[in-house]
Amino acid sequence: MKNNYAPVAVIAAALLSAALVYAGESGKSVVLPKSDLKWKPMGNAGVAAAPVSGDMEKGPCRFFLKYPAGLVTPLHHHTANHHVTMISGSITLTVGGKQHRLGPGAYFMLADRAAHVAKVEGNEDAIMFIQAEAPWDVVMAK
Repeated sequence: MKNNYAPVAVIAAALLSAALVYAGESGKSVVLPKSDLKWKPMGNAGVAAAPVSGDMEKGPCRFFLKYPAGLVTPLHHHTANHHVTMISGSITLTVGGKQHRLGPGAYFMLADRAAHVAKVEGNEDAIMFIQAEAPWDVVMAK
C-alpha cells in the first residue's frame, strides 16, 4: 500500500509556517491603496521598498520592491527565504544558471541563499511584492 501521508505532512508544515508568520502580526486588517505606499531608497541604483507589514530589519516582513528600468543587479543572495509575485514590468531572473523571463502575475520563491541576478527588461520599472520569512538583507557574491 502506497504511503499517502507525505503530501498531507508537507501541506501541514506549510500551513504551520504560514501561521507562525501571521502570529507575529497585530491581528488588524490592513487596506493600503497604492497612493499610500511609502517608498524608501534601498541603497543605490534607484532601488526602493515600500513596507506593508513587519519590520524588514528585524523579522518576517512583506513589502513592495521597485527596480528601475535598465537595472541589472550584481550576483547576490538573501539570507531569508522569500516569495515574490511580479506586479508590473518584467525581469529576467537568472538562478541556478537558468534564465527565467517573468512578467506581471509571475511567482517565484528563492530559498537556501540561492544566488541570483535580476535584469529589468524594457522601459518600465519592475515592481514586485515580497514576503520574506526573516529579516531582509542583500549579500553580494564574492
